[in-house]
Amino acid sequence: MSARMKIAVLGATGQTGQYLVHQALQQGHNVTAIVRNPGKLMVVHDKLKVVEADIFSEDSLKPHFKGQDVIMSCLGFPTSLVSGVTGYTKSMNAMVSAMRGVRVNRLITMTSWYTEPNSGAQSSYLIRFLLLPMIRSVLTNMYEMEHFLMKTKDINWTVVRPPGLKNLPATAQEFLTHEGYFVPGSNGHPVGSTVARGDVARFMLSLLNSNAWVKKGVAITTK
Repeated sequence: MSARMKIAVLGATGQTGQYLVHQALQQGHNVTAIVRNPGKLMVVHDKLKVVEADIFSEDSLKPHFKGQDVIMSCLGFPTSLVSGVTGYTKSMNAMVSAMRGVRVNRLITMTSWYTEPNSGAQSSYLIRFLLLPMIRSVLTNMYEMEHFLMKTKDINWTVVRPPGLKNLPATAQEFLTHEGYFVPGSNGHPVGSTVARGDVARFMLSLLNSNAWVKKGVAITTK
């Protein structure tokens, strides 16, 4: 059983964030859900505090980060074919500044497989030529956010990179992990293409009492 922690969750009303909040509460953690729209989180629990804040504002985040053991982000931003996506870097800038301001230094966030521009070369035809171009604006900004974290010396960050997300609860399946932009099989090609959102949340919470992936990006999938 892991130690009980105080966790601030961003993106708590999103599909993966909701699984993360539920599982964290089940594990006995104290959760502060930082949301833009409190009405969207339909959970009531004595260890859950729901607060409204501007995820792009350091000053707005600081009071809610104060006293937390870890900041966990499941924030997601829509693709844009017209202009670039900036939500990942803007929110992370605010988060890291707020963390420094209140001396919290553990951060766990999620991006995706294939954020690095050339990492999809081994993927299937459909993913490479249909899916990746459609979501490239999101992947690019995720990659910029990852780079921003790589340059921060004082934050113990972990970036969790899942493949395609299925809106399903956690399984008991074993995780396959790889320090990189996808999980390769023995032939070097990607293993699997989807994972349950509940399993992404399960993996993120498993990092609370582990130093295995500190200051690293880890691609995950289930067996």
